[in-house]
Amino acid sequence: MLHVLRQIAKCGIKTEPSPAPAEEMVLVARLQKEILRVLGRALTIRHIDAGSCNGCELEIHALANPYYNIEGLGIRFVASPRHADLLLVTGPVSKHMVIALKRTYDATPDPKLVVAVGDCGCSGGIFGESYASLGRVSNVIPVDVAIPGCPPAPVALLQGILAAVSVAAPAAESDAQLAAEARTEPTLEAGAAGLPETAAEPAPDVPAGKPPTRIGDPP
Repeated sequence: MLHVLRQIAKCGIKTEPSPAPAEEMVLVARLQKEILRVLGRALTIRHIDAGSCNGCELEIHALANPYYNIEGLGIRFVASPRHADLLLVTGPVSKHMVIALKRTYDATPDPKLVVAVGDCGCSGGIFGESYASLGRVSNVIPVDVAIPGCPPAPVALLQGILAAVSVAAPAAESDAQLAAEARTEPTLEAGAAGLPETAAEPAPDVPAGKPPTRIGDPP
């Protein structure tokens, strides 16, 4: 044992310092902090394929793998737009999907965010506008953030979601401030008239040794 301690003292600590966190993990931590600050709860996303080639969907699916782990960040996908905070729309909007996209947008409760994904969702891509396509998503519904790329990487998707949440941050803070002001109880200002004071009625005289009569007692 003494020999081992002497060897350690002679050689010193040879382990390498821990590596710095990857850039993607820094972005992930920032996204989680921003979501909790703005929403105070999980961010729910409804994905809509408006006519995509499924290239963007492959990158969206990669967000759920153990490396990015968006479920651990408090971000989850839902099946109904009525449970969603954000709509993630991919592909150029085909004319067969216009009504479905509008109905999904109308069914999403306010305040809602819309993120257009990929070159097709941002500008129509190689398909553009034609007899079968209306092109970009913003031609059909309002868009808050556009994420270009063919397809965009998972990190770009995370950055776009973070940008959308940041866009909603000022509105959320103002709504919280208005709600706090609405909950403030009114106070009487100096000099304001208070409630009128009523004079106390004197108790009737009761003979000694006899209890006061109560309503309902027999005579």
